[in-house]
Amino acid sequence: MDADFLNAFTQPAAVNQFLVENVITPGEKRKLIKPTSSNNPKLEQLKLLLIDWINTTLKEEHIVVKSLEEDLYDGLVLHHLLENLGSLKLDVDKIALTEKKQRQKLSVILEAVAKCLQLEESQLKWSVEAILAKDLLSTLHLLVAIAKHFQPSLAFPPNVHVETITIENTSKGLKTANGVEYITGSKENSEEQSTDDAFDELFSRAPERLDDVKKFADGVILLLLIGHLEGYFLNLRDFFLTPASTTEMLHNVNLALDLLTDGGLLNFSVNSEDIVKGDLKTTMRVLYCLYSKYKAKET
Repeated sequence: MDADFLNAFTQPAAVNQFLVENVITPGEKRKLIKPTSSNNPKLEQLKLLLIDWINTTLKEEHIVVKSLEEDLYDGLVLHHLLENLGSLKLDVDKIALTEKKQRQKLSVILEAVAKCLQLEESQLKWSVEAILAKDLLSTLHLLVAIAKHFQPSLAFPPNVHVETITIENTSKGLKTANGVEYITGSKENSEEQSTDDAFDELFSRAPERLDDVKKFADGVILLLLIGHLEGYFLNLRDFFLTPASTTEMLHNVNLALDLLTDGGLLNFSVNSEDIVKGDLKTTMRVLYCLYSKYKAKET
């Protein structure tokens, strides 16, 4: 198995720094860019491109943006940008001084963006609260979507991506998850090879490399891997660390599949008995659900 998959662990320092500066309420989930991506040259290139695009577009209105996080959160620049690009007349004040007014203003603006871009709520990679909180990732997604719609000829740097960490305050405590998020394009789009085709090629060309997959049949390694990567605390009383029967193995595998489903990583039906029996394709497809989220970033 690819060693990069097993090395995709959460960085405690990033979590601690975030918790010092922010409060996560019960049930809330927040995603932030890891400090390791802050000096990403392609990310900096994208930020400079967007700043230059905004300043050029709003030059006649004497608006100058220097920081995407600090200058867009109150909705003023976004208001002018939409009116200039799309001739949209928004029924909100130009200047909102209080946080309540800014939240109301952003709500109207983002609703207009979603309607103009014909996006469903599930497709949105930003929110009023995220923009108001000066969240860079959400701000970048929003600006790229607006720019692609109104000025598709803008030459974005391709496949700009960042390392992210998602922190969720669950009933069982804080849950963290690492990830790689693409802002312009995606690695999958450039490769254009289906998962099934990749697995078929692997089985035909290098079957000897799949022996280690059989070690996941009892569910123990799979559970420990999910717990570590997804930030779950797994009580030893909840599963069998040394399963002695098929029933105990099935219990472990079913628990692992439930965790993957609850985490939104498993979107297809899996027969747990196939994994216990050592079916390689079934096991590989389950492992790929994790790998696709934690695969190594492009260098």
